[in-house]
Amino acid sequence: MSTEAQRQAHGRAHRDGRGRDPTFYPVEKKMGEDSLQTWIVELLRPLIERWYQELGRPRFVGADQFIYYQQFDPSKVVAPDVYVLPGVPPGRRVRSWKVWETGIAPSFALEVVSSDEPYKDYADAPERYRELGVRELVIFDPDWERSRDRVRFQRYRRLKTRGFVRVETTNVDRIYARVLGCWLRVIGAGDAARLRLATGPEGEALFPTAAEAERAAREAERAAREAERAAREAERAAKEAERAAKEAERAAKEAALERVAALEAQLASAAGAKDEGPGVP
Repeated sequence: MSTEAQRQAHGRAHRDGRGRDPTFYPVEKKMGEDSLQTWIVELLRPLIERWYQELGRPRFVGADQFIYYQQFDPSKVVAPDVYVLPGVPPGRRVRSWKVWETGIAPSFALEVVSSDEPYKDYADAPERYRELGVRELVIFDPDWERSRDRVRFQRYRRLKTRGFVRVETTNVDRIYARVLGCWLRVIGAGDAARLRLATGPEGEALFPTAAEAERAAREAERAAREAERAAREAERAAKEAERAAKEAERAAKEAALERVAALEAQLASAAGAKDEGPGVP
């Protein structure tokens, strides 16, 4: 019997009398998260969503939801800190995701290494994401300096000839995520460490948060108004200068005419005196 036939037979055996799947797939985690993980995710998830919108390719970007990838087996599950579902609109409500219902697996996933179970993300996560079918996985360890066996960034890719393999490890503050088409870059240190998106050949330009973009838009609008005001002032000054130049020209003409009139009066007076001749002694 083929693997597909075995899977179908397995599915029939697990369905109820109405052909439904009776398996319970939890939608909530029973354990809490490291607050640093939460802060990193709360900043990064909307950034990735905005990034895809800016690219004109909006898609669903989720966080901390269960993704099941084998029907009838709820142990086959991952809960990425951040993930991207290609072809799924960003406004869709997702409580949990079952890959077999749509055939869509995340194209990208990020795992932030937990301070409570750090080696789970090192040893267990890559195999689970391989089974899931994700194209790219980035594992970020904010506490990488605590041990020589730990690394800040790991990147796994699904390659045509080699399957799902680790292609990069680095302790520098940024790593290029090929599926996203931008850099993941660490900002801050210790409890203040956060992940941001960055662009440019070396990830030197931070992609703005919504608040930063709004502030930049307000600054640009203010600068535009200031430039418009300055242009009006320059135009007013130019008109004033033109008016002053015309006034100076008019005054110069009047002064010249007055001088001419004075000279003519002097000449006329001198001519009159000559015509009268000398007086009687």
